[in-house]
Amino acid sequence: MPGSKEIRTKIKSVQNTRKITKAMEMVAASKMRKAQERMRAARPYGEKIRNVAAHISHANPEYRHPFLVERADAKKTGIIIITTDKGLCGGLNTNVQRLALTMMKDWEAQGQQFEVCCIGNKGLGFMQRLGAKVVSQVTQLGDKPQMEKLIGTIKVMLDGYTDKHFDRLVVFYTKFINTMSQEAVAEQLLPLSGEKLGSPEGAWDYIYEPDAKAVLDQVLTRYIEAIVYQALSENMASEQSARMVAMKAASDNAGDVIEDLTLIYNKSRQAAITKELSEIVAGAAAV
Repeated sequence: MPGSKEIRTKIKSVQNTRKITKAMEMVAASKMRKAQERMRAARPYGEKIRNVAAHISHANPEYRHPFLVERADAKKTGIIIITTDKGLCGGLNTNVQRLALTMMKDWEAQGQQFEVCCIGNKGLGFMQRLGAKVVSQVTQLGDKPQMEKLIGTIKVMLDGYTDKHFDRLVVFYTKFINTMSQEAVAEQLLPLSGEKLGSPEGAWDYIYEPDAKAVLDQVLTRYIEAIVYQALSENMASEQSARMVAMKAASDNAGDVIEDLTLIYNKSRQAAITKELSEIVAGAAAV
């Protein structure tokens, strides 16, 4: 059995660790509420730009934007993977990385190649370890996503699709369901399907200035940027929720460890006292 001093040192160490995890749990809970508010605030804009894009795409059938045209034989896939910059958030990043790896292996088995855009430090490190071709990246976005930091990175992928460097664009991120549940999802961004845009209510017509191509280029580009921004907002809300749950579990486990160590310490001290009493009694009896 370890000595009393060693056990006391271990108890103190676990107590210090529990203070850290408890503080991180409280910080994550505060950030989680703000992240959820930002995520919900971004949803109306995403719905409105979706409706506008649906109306415009259906109202001008003589011009088909490249984002709306299905390509028959996909040879190369563009991947946008959204992860966190920091760890200590349970299996959040592992789940989305595992999903991306599974689909990449399936595409590779079909003879497809892929290029990767990484949003978040964990995904960047993962793709670099895999040896994937990373064509754009952005990290250290902080706790509040900003569109101006994303536009350049997303544009690289949109230009690659327009120039036919790849035939499909897929985004991987973690979807926020509730505080206790987050789901890793893969969503096809391009080409845009009718199900994704939705069917407009009624038939609308437009007068385009300067022309239909210029208007559709702007609207559909903003639409894709809005989808990626919404995915990043969902991922950040999921990150703070997962971190809060992970830190709470760590604090609870530290409490259990402290209880076990305290019990061992008390038994050790009791054994030492009993032994000392036995020696005193034996010495008195010998005298």
